[in-house]
Amino acid sequence: MKIDPKTVMALREKTGAGVMDCKKALAETAGDLEKAVTWLHDKGIAAAAQRADRVASEGSVGSYIHAGGKLGVLIEVNCETDFCAKSEAFQALVKELAMQVAAANPVCVKREDVSAAVIEQERQIYASQAEGKPAGVVTKIIEGKVDKFYRESCLLEQAYIRDPNKSVSDLLTEAGLQMREKIEVRRFMRFQLGEPNEPGVAN
Repeated sequence: MKIDPKTVMALREKTGAGVMDCKKALAETAGDLEKAVTWLHDKGIAAAAQRADRVASEGSVGSYIHAGGKLGVLIEVNCETDFCAKSEAFQALVKELAMQVAAANPVCVKREDVSAAVIEQERQIYASQAEGKPAGVVTKIIEGKVDKFYRESCLLEQAYIRDPNKSVSDLLTEAGLQMREKIEVRRFMRFQLGEPNEPGVAN
């Protein structure tokens, strides 16, 4: 079903949950705002969102080298305490995220890291591809493809490699609930033999 952006924003204001979580909650509850609030609370996502203002100044830099040594990843994942950073669960999460970057090749961590110029360029490409179609259809096509671009390019919005029904953001939310801390990916670098590499930021 189509989710009204205004309802998504209203749900964000009520719960503090992320855009993708709000869209999922509304999809699961047929667009009912109050039921979506309950859904987010039941899943623990709203509780996790309340940690958003906390400072995640500890953490760990993890790495993953693919078999053969032709592909490697460095990733910085932050949490609130050194105790959490040294835990097996946190270290396992860091490893999983490094493997995600290696396998799915994201461009950046989150959609806010993508510059307006890049998105405008993408919009122009999609508009030219949809040329000749009615204006309303073109707009829907462009927005749909921009959303797909974010899902493919931004680490947090990618489908988790071990469970395509879950996003990487969902993975971090679940980990934060389990560890009772704010957990976030700060940056990453992906190295592939013979290819130029940029940090996890799209300029």
